[in-house]
Amino acid sequence: MERYFKGIQPHINIENIEAEIAFLPGPPERALEIAKNFTSYEKVTEQREFVTYKGDIESQNVCVTSTGIGCPSAAIVVEELANCGVKVFIRVGTTGAIQENIELGDVLIPVAAVRDDGTTKEYVNDDYPADASSEVVGALKNAAEEAEVRYHVGMVRTNDAFYGARDFEGIVKRYQQSGILSFEMECAAVFTVAKLRGLKAGAVLAVVRNIATEKHVYGDKEYEIKASKAVENAIKVAVDGVKYINPEVLRL
Repeated sequence: MERYFKGIQPHINIENIEAEIAFLPGPPERALEIAKNFTSYEKVTEQREFVTYKGDIESQNVCVTSTGIGCPSAAIVVEELANCGVKVFIRVGTTGAIQENIELGDVLIPVAAVRDDGTTKEYVNDDYPADASSEVVGALKNAAEEAEVRYHVGMVRTNDAFYGARDFEGIVKRYQQSGILSFEMECAAVFTVAKLRGLKAGAVLAVVRNIATEKHVYGDKEYEIKASKAVENAIKVAVDGVKYINPEVLRL
């Protein structure tokens, strides 16, 4: 069975994106918000939850494709954009912090993700690390410093079930004690698939909830404002990070 499709990709409906760097938000509307920060942009295609725009940032060809929720669709997007020539992936998402010192409105720059998802287990053994590319992490840190955005660097946990965890309090406590910064649902797939294909990946995550302190956005105007600012900060760090990516990384 052919693993890598040639020609038009079956899910994202693209054959050649002419971009080497891709941003990966979850919702389609965030894809548009990211594209609005390009020097110029145009819509390429829309199919299922996958909406793609392409454009440029300081003469660097880039694109953005929404992935929907969770690792299965995120892995599909990385695979198919890689088939179209993309070499660097930057996830731009949201997350729920589990460390009490992390505030709503902050952003996280993961160096790796705990693989508590099901998708990556179909790719590789459990002991394979889902680590972000040091080059991409460094670029995002530089962008956050320049923008004076409050950020944290460390490990996150990727899992599948937003509602379904048994002994959730016990799980949170265990990962708190391990120094994990937050829970989210896509980084492990993005990092793992990119690494297996010899490509680069990183992420910048907007903190829209703190599970440890029970502070979150749902139904609270003040926290919704902070969450919106966090997403704005994450987008800025991701887009500005492009100028700090060494061109040698794109000559893989």
